[in-house]
Formats: sequence, structure tokens, C-alpha cells
Amino acid sequence: MELIFAKSKEGRKGTSLPRTDVPVASAIPEKFRRQKPAELPEVTEQDAVRHYTLLSRKNMGVDTNFYPLGSCTMKYNPKFHERIAVLPGFADLHPLLPQLRHGGGLTQGALAVIYEAQRTLSELLGFADCTMQPLAGAHGELTGIMLIAAYHKTRGDQKRKIMLIPDAAHGTNPASAAVGGFECREVATDSEGNVCIEDLKSKLGQDVAGFMLTCPSTLGLFDKNVKEVCELVHQAGGLNYCDGANLNAIMGRVRPGDIGFDVMHVNLHKTFATPHGGGGPGSGPVGVAECLVPYLPVSRIDKRDDGTYALQYHCDDSIGYIAPFYGNFGVILKAYAYMLSLGREGFKRVSENAVLSANYMRVRLKEHFAQKVDRVCMHECVMSASPQAEKGVHALDIAKALIDRGFHPPTMYFPLIVPEALMIEPTETESKETLDEFIDALIEIAELVDTNPEEILKCPVTTPVRRLDETAAARKPVVADLA
Repeated sequence: MELIFAKSKEGRKGTSLPRTDVPVASAIPEKFRRQKPAELPEVTEQDAVRHYTLLSRKNMGVDTNFYPLGSCTMKYNPKFHERIAVLPGFADLHPLLPQLRHGGGLTQGALAVIYEAQRTLSELLGFADCTMQPLAGAHGELTGIMLIAAYHKTRGDQKRKIMLIPDAAHGTNPASAAVGGFECREVATDSEGNVCIEDLKSKLGQDVAGFMLTCPSTLGLFDKNVKEVCELVHQAGGLNYCDGANLNAIMGRVRPGDIGFDVMHVNLHKTFATPHGGGGPGSGPVGVAECLVPYLPVSRIDKRDDGTYALQYHCDDSIGYIAPFYGNFGVILKAYAYMLSLGREGFKRVSENAVLSANYMRVRLKEHFAQKVDRVCMHECVMSASPQAEKGVHALDIAKALIDRGFHPPTMYFPLIVPEALMIEPTETESKETLDEFIDALIEIAELVDTNPEEILKCPVTTPVRRLDETAAARKPVVADLA
């Protein structure tokens, strides 16, 4: 904002409003009003437009840059789906409009979209049913945890207070489990990147409610023991939760419900190509096995014999409301359009190309960065900058050097079990030329570490804000005086 204040000149205006023809009054009590005019820049409309347009050009996004954030699936969002979402018949609906034809039927199309989307997802994932209500991935996680809790409570099995979680899990997993009332216990990863079966066996018991497994894992690997893991948890009386954040790698190829998972959330704003970032909007539908269907949240959409759709609110065993109205309809609509445009074979091509891209990147980079586990990966490859760190250049420094070269950095320092981690997810929507440009930039940086590490430690030098002392910023923040 400092730049636009510098352009401010007293008396300069960017608006032209007609004189008011009604009395001017404020409903805000006098004691709550400003005692002096707000200090706002006085600029022309042109200056304001240029200011914000220039700011927007400094942003990175999937429409402007390659976005290799691992475990985020920052794929390109087809604009065709955006156009569908703003059609008046969808965009102009109010959630309190009548549901059925005799009341006008204005929402029948929207209800059909939600119903068909949840049926398509259920089939794709191998589950009995699905709820589209959750408004984000973590919200979906919490919903799944609540379903597991309701299942055990209904059975009178309330001693099950433990949720097992791998050491490579997303941070939201233990957070969701804790919010849901469970105590978390960690399960180790073996040398091949799979769940350590012996460690899992040692922690299973009559107090375990379930196991939360990310499949594929945050190491970018498909757990070779996943079916055995699910069977062991079931034998102990627990349920299997699948964190579906990485579904992009197996979509159309594997149905998690067929493996032995009982509940799973997916991210429409990752796997199903709807906008991702800026804090939302998001959507985290949850699929469930037959044993959990009675506990799904309300409202639920019922397709009647006459072909109409209606909402059910009275479900005795439901966990109740987890979101207002019917979920994030705009995101669901875009995701449904994406599902229809792909079809069964399209889903397979997406996952195959995503895995191909990640392995192409892994193989080209393996001589320049370390790998915790050297095996075929899935949607993402996890590299380690440990060799560079020994020479004084860390993962964070490499990320800053990538910014100078026009790339958004990959995910850093996660998963926690990989030192100096660089988690790279190329997705299926990027061309080989783009992947090569990114790989070449990383190789160049790795070679500079050997020949001129000081150049890397100065980065970024092309950005409006240069390298910050992040430790000092965290411990001694300079807060603007707004008094």
C-alpha cells in the first residue's frame, strides 16, 4: 500500500458520484464512529487500477507459473468448468428456494448435481455412499473421525479412544483426531517407506478406534502393505481411515473401498481441478463403507421414484449438521463438470500421467539430490537437500533461488521424517517442456552449491522484498503502529 500512498495528492479523486437525494444518516452509534476522517490515499481511478494490476502481476498462481507444491496437487483449473459454475440457473440460486416441482422446482437441477456427484464419487472410490457437505479437506477429516466415533459409540464400544497415525502423516490427521476426542499414537515407517507392520501390531488393541493412513503416502509412495494393514486393523476391531489428499495418483486405477478402507475424504480443490489457494473455497467430500452410512451428516439428498430430488433431515443415527445448507455448491458443480468431461478412461489417464511426470522428475534429479527411499514413486517425488545442507545451503535457500528463476518453490521440510525435504508434485497438466525447465533450474542450483554457494545464499534478488531474517521476524516482529 505504501506505493499508492506515495501517489496521493490532496483533492485528487477517482470517483464521480451523483448528489444524494435522501437524508444522510448513520445507524452506527456515535461512540463507535471514527473521530477523524480515515487516512486514505487520494488518487485517480487510473492510478488505483495500475497499482492493483501491478500487484496482481507479482503474484504466483497456476495460471501464471508452474506450481510444484507437494501433496497439494496444484493442477490447472479448466476454464470451461468455471463458465458452467456461473450459469444463472446455478449461480443465482438461493439455498432456501423450494425443493420440489410443486413449489417451483428451481433447485431440482442443483440437487441433481449434488446427488450425481456423490454417486459418481462413491463409484470411483468404491464406497457405499458419500456426503458432499464438508467445506475443506480438514473438515472432511473431522467428519470422518466423527463417523468413526459414532460407529463405536452406537455399538457400546466406548473404550476405543486411540487413533493410530503414521509418522509421515499430514499434520491435520492428528489435529482432526484430537478435535474428535481421540488420543493419537504414532506408527513408524519402515526402510522401504511402508507402514512398519511390526510396530503397527504392537500398538493394536481393544482401545484402538482406527488407523489414519494417507494413501499414497506423503513420501509419494503406494504402501505395499496397505491391504495387510487394513486387515490387521479390522481384526483388532478398528476402522480404517484413508486421507485422500493424494488421490490424484490412483484415481481410476484403485478404489480405496476395495482395499479395506471404511472412510475417506477427498479434496475437490486438488484432485478434481477446482480452484485451490487463497484460503478457499474448498470442498472435502467423505465416502463411507456400508457400516457407516447411518451416521452420515444431514441434510441428505434422496432421489424419489418420480425422478425428483428432496432433502432428508430426520436420520436417527446421523452425526448431525457439519455445514450450513448443502456444502460448497459452486465447487461441487465444477468438480462434477470435471468428472463428466473425463469419464472412466479419463480418470485413468490423469493418474497415469501424474505418476509418469513425478517419476520423470525423480529420475532426472536423483543424481543431484538425495532420496530417502529409492523406488518408483506415485504423484510426487520427495527429494532431500541433505548433501547441499552439508555445504551450508539448505532446502529453504534452494526454494528462494527457485523464486528468482520464476518458479514457485515445492513443499519444504515435509514429511518430517525426511531431512531437508523438497516435496515436488508436477501433476498431469504440465508439459514435458515445463518439467524440464524446472528440473534444469534445480540442477543449476545444485551445481552452484558446489561452485558458488554464496550466490544461492543471497537469493531472492529479483523480488520486491529481498531475503528476510525469518528468525528475527518470528521472535521480534515489527508491528505497525495503527493508533
